[in-house]
Amino acid sequence: MRAQQIKRRILQDVKRFFKSSEEEKFFPGRTYINYAGRVYDEKELINLVDASIEFWLTEGRYSKEFGEKLARFFGIKYCILTNSGSSANLLAISALTSPLLKEKRLKPGDEVITTACGFPTTLNPIIQNNLVPVFIDIELGNYNIQVEKIEKAITKKTKAVFIAHTLGNPVDLDKIMKIVKKYKLWFIEDNCDSLGSKYKGKYTGTFGHISTCSFYPAHHITTGEGGAVLTNNPILKKIILSFRDWGRDCWCETGCDNSCGKRFSWKLGKLPYGYDHKYIYSHIGYNLKMTDLQAAIGIAQLEKLPGFIKTRRKNFSKLFEFFKKYEKYFVLPQWEKDSEPAWFGFPLLIKKDAPFSRSEIVNYLENNKIATRMLFGGNLLRQPAYQGIIRKTIGNLKNTDYVMNNLFWIGVYPGITEEKMKYILNTFDKFMQKIE
Repeated sequence: MRAQQIKRRILQDVKRFFKSSEEEKFFPGRTYINYAGRVYDEKELINLVDASIEFWLTEGRYSKEFGEKLARFFGIKYCILTNSGSSANLLAISALTSPLLKEKRLKPGDEVITTACGFPTTLNPIIQNNLVPVFIDIELGNYNIQVEKIEKAITKKTKAVFIAHTLGNPVDLDKIMKIVKKYKLWFIEDNCDSLGSKYKGKYTGTFGHISTCSFYPAHHITTGEGGAVLTNNPILKKIILSFRDWGRDCWCETGCDNSCGKRFSWKLGKLPYGYDHKYIYSHIGYNLKMTDLQAAIGIAQLEKLPGFIKTRRKNFSKLFEFFKKYEKYFVLPQWEKDSEPAWFGFPLLIKKDAPFSRSEIVNYLENNKIATRMLFGGNLLRQPAYQGIIRKTIGNLKNTDYVMNNLFWIGVYPGITEEKMKYILNTFDKFMQKIE
């Protein structure tokens, strides 16, 4: 009883601490406006301190609650938490190599259709699992895969399609789903930048056989580091858990023993009968679990997600309306008519005849304390890490190259207040006045 009273006082003090902390003041031209960042209140701090007092340092009650609530948000049966979105992507592709999938498993040399325009950890798991990435160019304006080229890229070796919804902008899921069903392909959605985006009223991340999320501070919600893998398939859930948890065959939750009821009655591989099931390994796996401290933050963040999505869309709309007057210089973002993006950022592609370069405008913005970003790795095939990889390319990647050289994006995250937005728009106006 005494311990609970002390704990209550500590958590009350945490709340008072947050309420008494000074809100950061914004000074136009002096305060740096990030492209993304943490948005939180006392609830995240209270959950974090509560979890730290319990000192259950790996998965525990908070992880269970966060996973269940995230699954309910999507309307998906299974949510497997992990330590990052990159790990989630690695688990998604690795799971498809499992012998448990029999003739549907991916084997070395099998082909996976993707794009070269994106973040490295969409591509890396394909290479790391000895699969062959097949690259298709992107559309200018929405920066997603050219869907009409997917069917042309399919061969007898094609087994999967693995693509991201670029900057939260859903791909043409109707066409992709028809293709993957027609050719009986696996479809993996990298939903790391798209939490809350919808296509025909349904959340992205619910269309693929497997989808992934990231909770890095730049994303729609954060746990610091963290991610999740989602699926409706019970076999895939079992495989993903195995790969995440050292490759073990056992599915006991952390701190539990003998969930199967026959811990010392298994006969698997060439092990002796009765070898402890907790130490039997059916896959060559990893240890990629989330901690309870991270999950505790995630629960509080998930409650804020609807508001975060609303603010991202509002900030995007303000920018879109503003940049209509500068359409002769920029290709403005485009999206599918049936989609409702929860935007990760606002992309601006500089047209060929614009009287300024990307470097000029990006340097101007950065010098005026406005953060900018490239579209991740640009053309990944031009990055030093990917020289000499085994790959196939369908047609050319001219749009990917054009984006690499001419696109940048700015933030729309909820930390961009009306005051900051006004400064951003005024700064763009000043740059345009100089060049017009």
